Amino acid sequence: MNNTLLHYVYDPLCGWCWGAAPLVHAARAALPVRLHAGGMMTGARRQRVTPELRAFVAPHDERIAQLSGQPFGAAYRDGLLRDPLAVFDSEPPTAAILAAEALGGRGLDMLAQLQTAHYVLGLRIADRAVLVELACGIGLPQPAFADELDRQSAGPVQAHVQQTRAFMAASGAQGFPSFVLEGPTGLQRVDASAYLGRPEAFVAALDGLLAQLPATAGASPALCDADGCAL
Repeated sequence: MNNTLLHYVYDPLCGWCWGAAPLVHAARAALPVRLHAGGMMTGARRQRVTPELRAFVAPHDERIAQLSGQPFGAAYRDGLLRDPLAVFDSEPPTAAILAAEALGGRGLDMLAQLQTAHYVLGLRIADRAVLVELACGIGLPQPAFADELDRQSAGPVQAHVQQTRAFMAASGAQGFPSFVLEGPTGLQRVDASAYLGRPEAFVAALDGLLAQLPATAGASPALCDADGCAL
């Protein structure tokens, strides 16, 4: 897939993005993937874990697991989702992904690490100490990462989210996850929902879509948006 790029609009706390993680893993082996974080749970939308939040996400998690085969660990279900001191805030993990990308092009690896930490290990991925430890886990140097994380948190992460929202408006991406395939002659949105649990088929579909660029793209379903996730 020469001269192509897959834009991935995501949020680290988006359950459907966890469901799509195997698709991203397969796609990045075939073509470059560029991350765009949309800030689903930032600012006024950040939430402390409550019984109400747990009751809201539980059926979504069950549906995501059924369609994608992705695991939701006991430490997440019975630990993190019952931790009243935990806060779901997309901005710190997004800053960590930007820091990993800036240090060594490791943003996708950091995203994968964060998703596993959240959905399987039940860690608080909005906590700075957890972010630094996870970065070390993928081989990033601790002092350099900590400094870059602080730099990203001081302004660049907020600017990145605004740039992502502008990209979504321009490309017609309507939620998280959204995929936009860029080829030599244009852009096309990709509905990945039909490929959950079938990463090889997703890559084959991307290859087929390249032959159709430019094309009039239909609206892809917004599985998560700024207000949360749909079943």
